[in-house]
Amino acid sequence: MSNNEPLNKLVHDARAPLNRISMNAELIKLVLENDMPKDKALAALDKIISNCQQCSDSLQKIADSDVTQ
Repeated sequence: MSNNEPLNKLVHDARAPLNRISMNAELIKLVLENDMPKDKALAALDKIISNCQQCSDSLQKIADSDVTQ
């Protein structure tokens, strides 16, 4: 196991929700540009909120961990 592996895992765990946030933001943009039903945009916004919390939790784990040892 490399010294960077724990940090790499934590960064991956933070990056995954950010990717989902980006995808859902793109979906909202398409919904708004194409006058699609607003329930799709609302569902995507709920996912963005959830993924923001997941990202925050992952970042807190990074802050709480001592990955330099």
